[in-house]
Amino acid sequence: MDKYCNTLELYKILGMLSEKASNVRTKELISGIAPETDIDIVRREMKKTAEAFDLSVKNGTPPFYNFSDVRKTLDKASSGASLSLRELLDIAKLLRQIRELDEWFATSFAGDDDNTQKENSPLYYLFSALTPNKRLEKRIVESVISEDEIADTASPELGEIRRKIVRAGLRIRESLDKMIRSSEVQKSLQENIVTIRDGRYVLPVRAEYKSNVQGIVHASSASGSTLFIEPAAVVEANNDIRILKDREQEEIDRIIAELSSECGSCAEAIARDFETCAEINLYFAKSELAISMNACEPHISDDGFVSLIRARHPLIDSGRVVPVDIELGGAYDTLIVTGPNTGGKTVLLKTVGLLTAMVMCGLMIPASDGSRVSVFKNILVDIGDMQSIENDLSTFSSHMGNVADIVGKADTHSLVLLDELGSGTDPVEGAALAVAIINAMRERGSRIMVTTHYQELKLYAISTDGVENGSCEFDMATLRPTYRLIIGSPGQSNAFSISAKLGLPANIIDNAKALVSDENKRFDEVIGRLESSRLEYEKLNEETRRLNEEQERIKTQLESDKKALEDRKEAELDNARTQAMRIVEDCRLRSDELLDELAEIRKQKNRANFESAAISAKSRSRSVLDSMYKTANPVVKKDNDGYKLPRALRNGDNVLIFDINKRGVVFGAPDRNGEVYVQAGNIRMKTNINNLRLVDTKDSGNTQRKTAGKVTAKGVRGKMERRPQFELDIRGKAVDEGILEVDAFIDNAVMTNAGLVTIIHGKGTGLLRNGIQRHLREHPSVKSFRSGVYGEGENGVTIVELK
Repeated sequence: MDKYCNTLELYKILGMLSEKASNVRTKELISGIAPETDIDIVRREMKKTAEAFDLSVKNGTPPFYNFSDVRKTLDKASSGASLSLRELLDIAKLLRQIRELDEWFATSFAGDDDNTQKENSPLYYLFSALTPNKRLEKRIVESVISEDEIADTASPELGEIRRKIVRAGLRIRESLDKMIRSSEVQKSLQENIVTIRDGRYVLPVRAEYKSNVQGIVHASSASGSTLFIEPAAVVEANNDIRILKDREQEEIDRIIAELSSECGSCAEAIARDFETCAEINLYFAKSELAISMNACEPHISDDGFVSLIRARHPLIDSGRVVPVDIELGGAYDTLIVTGPNTGGKTVLLKTVGLLTAMVMCGLMIPASDGSRVSVFKNILVDIGDMQSIENDLSTFSSHMGNVADIVGKADTHSLVLLDELGSGTDPVEGAALAVAIINAMRERGSRIMVTTHYQELKLYAISTDGVENGSCEFDMATLRPTYRLIIGSPGQSNAFSISAKLGLPANIIDNAKALVSDENKRFDEVIGRLESSRLEYEKLNEETRRLNEEQERIKTQLESDKKALEDRKEAELDNARTQAMRIVEDCRLRSDELLDELAEIRKQKNRANFESAAISAKSRSRSVLDSMYKTANPVVKKDNDGYKLPRALRNGDNVLIFDINKRGVVFGAPDRNGEVYVQAGNIRMKTNINNLRLVDTKDSGNTQRKTAGKVTAKGVRGKMERRPQFELDIRGKAVDEGILEVDAFIDNAVMTNAGLVTIIHGKGTGLLRNGIQRHLREHPSVKSFRSGVYGEGENGVTIVELK
């Protein structure tokens, strides 16, 4: 398919891919890429590219270096030869690449405890084949500074030799510096400096004073006026340095030979890793190309069906290219594309062919998710002007020669793309040839896409099953193409409109219109009406789509608001629970303080100021209790709409607590501030009478008259209303324990102005009842007490009337 892929400019895509590669070997692999016809191979290659894409998006692209092809260097090392420092550095760079790729892949799956995801990765086989050699890499890096220098730390022996050379050089310089400072020698020198010639320390002596400095002449200046003399006093020391230099070189040669030997022993593994790194770089280069194109992984099949969604030609600037939807091979196997020149027909052909070829090369394509591409055995293309002066071929001849070759190769696994089929000759004959060629290839099962201006081919598509019209849309208002592909509608060439826009005189255009046959005029009118209907339909469809989107947006907003309300409700409930807990803790703390204060006052009952202390404590307790009731009822007050109570409230009245819209029963009489206790279900609260409304105006106060002391005909005291909130249950307690609880209970009842309280002690043996009643006879706050009557608990309870 090389010839046809070149026509589609696949080589340009591969050139863009090559620019993403980091090394020469990967570029060589890219240059050998060609469309693959085996669907299994195509799918595998696409999965590797998609995996590289996903890993790059999640973890960033792995580090890639421009490592050299070291295979020949490794062969050299394997043969026992010593490598150059440059060659050792190249191997170290490759070893670094191997190590960092291995570490990057491990980090990418750091959270994969059982290695399932890692081992299922399509690139696992490549990364798992890497064999990092950290020891050899470290040895080379620490030994070789550059291609010209070995590090002192390459070996202890080398470091020691170099230190000796430095010390010997310093001693020589000291000796020569002393000579320079000598007035006799100084006047003989050209410059008061120490220099080196042939690796030996010398002095620059004027030629005429040669006899004043005894030594060996090593060189002279170009003019001969200066001689570089090694003084006799440092000859021996220079000889020692020369010996050390020789030893240094021997040690360097030994180190290089040792490193070369290590490289040679690992040559096979390093060479394998070289190829692996280049292949890994190939897939990540494909990934980077996909990212730059905003590409996707299409569904791959071999059923001849192509469906490209919002496809873009990858060689056209992304700011100018118009995405198109193209389908071929499903409901129809042949698509006839018509429309004006410069309307994008040829680009459509190239887009379909090039994107199909890219997929067959394992490349992701610039289209939207959901796109589908089939693998073909052949992609056969005839696009462009094939006129050849050398071969004396006209445009028609060259096209027909190419088409004849395509017809000979076309089969059920072929994608055929023909631009302006049958053009360049008589229109009637050209159209007839085009229809015949299409029929021949359809009989072989090919998938065909053809561009044309012929009316005959438009009619052929309308009247033939499996053949569909497609048109490149043209905006008649602006006389510009929109580059959209409209499936199911033949396009108009709009030659007259375009010619008028380009300045052709109106009389010429009118004459041309008069020359068009009536049949063609009617056909164009039908197409025009179809186009108008299509545009109207699209307008209505767009409005429907907009309304659906608006409905969906409103639905989403309502769901969001509902969720927000639910979240707010939960937050308010949490806040209410927290506030309730805070209120309970505060009430408990204040209650404990009141009980402690009562206990302290009880200890002082025999003192003179006991009465005033008790009254003061009682007042404080009421104040604290009022505060506690208000705290426990943090309700935002609502306006009572000017409601006035029809009469004064009495104990037992049924009322509506307006601000919380709950019914309750008045408990006691209002105080001087208009505050009164109300029992609402299990909750007792204190509120102002202005917040209450009478529900039942009957005289309900008489239902709770005290009957203590009033004896019935049978000599039994009348029944009293039991109030659960003024009951104490001490059943099962010991007598002493029960008395302590009774004392605390009575103290609390006194503070709340309770008139009657009930102590539940049970019948049992009667010990607890007798002990409690003996204690009550002496209690200072108890006015009277009695056992319960029928309906109150009889001997199992004691009814206490407080002072």
